[in-house]
Amino acid sequence: MKLSQHKVVKTLLLLSAFTLSACGGGGSDDSSQPHIGGGNGNGSTSALTWVAGTFADHDDLKNQCAADSSGSEMAEKMWLRSFSDDTYLWYDEIPDQDPAPFTVSAYFDELKTPALTPSGNEKDRFHFSMSSAEWQELSSSGASVGYGLNIAIEQGDGIERKITITYSEPNTPATEANITRGAVIVEINGASVAANDTASIEALNEGLFPSESGQQTTFKLQDLGSLDIREVTLTAQTIISDPVPMVTSFDSTSGKVGYVVFNDHIATAERGLYDVFNQLETENIDELIIDFRYNGGGYLAIASQLGYMVGGGNTSGKTFERLIFNDKYPSVNPVTGRTLSPTPFYDETVGLNEDKIGAGFELPTLNLSRVIVLTSAGTCSASESFMNGMLGANVEVIQIGSTTCGKPYGFYAADNCDTTYFTVQFKGENNLGFGDYADGFSPSETPMLATEIQGCPVADDLTKPLGDPQEGMLSTAMHYLENGQCPTMMSAQIKAYTVNAKIEPGFAVQDKRARSQFSANRILTR
Repeated sequence: MKLSQHKVVKTLLLLSAFTLSACGGGGSDDSSQPHIGGGNGNGSTSALTWVAGTFADHDDLKNQCAADSSGSEMAEKMWLRSFSDDTYLWYDEIPDQDPAPFTVSAYFDELKTPALTPSGNEKDRFHFSMSSAEWQELSSSGASVGYGLNIAIEQGDGIERKITITYSEPNTPATEANITRGAVIVEINGASVAANDTASIEALNEGLFPSESGQQTTFKLQDLGSLDIREVTLTAQTIISDPVPMVTSFDSTSGKVGYVVFNDHIATAERGLYDVFNQLETENIDELIIDFRYNGGGYLAIASQLGYMVGGGNTSGKTFERLIFNDKYPSVNPVTGRTLSPTPFYDETVGLNEDKIGAGFELPTLNLSRVIVLTSAGTCSASESFMNGMLGANVEVIQIGSTTCGKPYGFYAADNCDTTYFTVQFKGENNLGFGDYADGFSPSETPMLATEIQGCPVADDLTKPLGDPQEGMLSTAMHYLENGQCPTMMSAQIKAYTVNAKIEPGFAVQDKRARSQFSANRILTR
């Protein structure tokens, strides 16, 4: 989901300390994140000469950087080539091309499988990179440059492009300008959202995804329920996202129902979820709805902890996820060097962000035997791992919404020359040995396939606030809990949209997001 390194949406799955890392990672100076060991800077001349099928040790090529004259672009490309051949899950499917004609970033884009999934999607839609400084900010604290806007882009053949606000982060330029869920952006810096010429698309992307604080962008938008178009100018700043922005509960015929909006498996979510589940445990919740519709993933450790906080004793002694690397490493993690062992359901904190909460605190739990999840195409990676992990532990999952993104894969963030690379290194399987959901999980009233989950297909209802009992997904979930079945008439047609994704020519949306990529990927911490 890389937009262009700084244009990030959400799409990663991270693990954490105890081989939890799945989407986390970071610069070479951050011992809390996984990285590949530093090279000695003494790569031989032969290591910089491309010979088809011959690969130097990537440790000998690491940190030979063009920018500081310790190396060259060729050295950086040859490191990427060797690192990919050693650790990439589908290393034997990478076309081995001479790196000489490519830039470093363009060559990295080539180092992935060209294969497709059974449905015709790219098998690897999750290959991306970003600056190491940006990655450190994003993964540790949720900090990124922007306006606080989160958007859904609807576009496709024969469909006029539409950009709708899904939610705004609190205390940001967006909320100060009173931009709320359901508002439609019609123009950005004079470029029409519906335009499809190259100049307009570049202007739209530049405006939507600012590269630095202080950048000013003028939006024309139509608020929900209004016929008027208003103009606002927003100034980009560093935005700290709140990964768990809402928790509430409802009384129903099925008992007391908790509702949690969970948008990001970033490090700060560990404390957020800890507080939320302590509150829900005190309230004696009978049923739980987790709103994952905008959660693209993050640390696998947090997904594991969430599984325990939901299922408690129902997860005891069971594997949350088993990691499988390429066939060169059947029993050893190629990044950490540790013997492979299953990831359990963690029942205590691991201290991903010690400023928020340290390691070793016992987690609260609701001890539920089922959970309802609200999903969309933006539900990815660690969020899907949570669903798969719960199913593997025989905790019932009810899915309300639309098909998830399909990412049973993850990686360690690998830093080299101030760029952090994310290349798929493992796939995950649950306690029952299942992990084949490359085309996502889909809700179905009559599930027939392993990737179909009992539940109700329903569109994201952008006409009502999140947490509103009348909002489409939430009202459908409550109806299911009270009646044991989906509503007879679905209120909205499911639409195909991408959350915070880059606008592409020809109305095609590529699964390349930066902030979005953070949400749809799984990253391990060490």
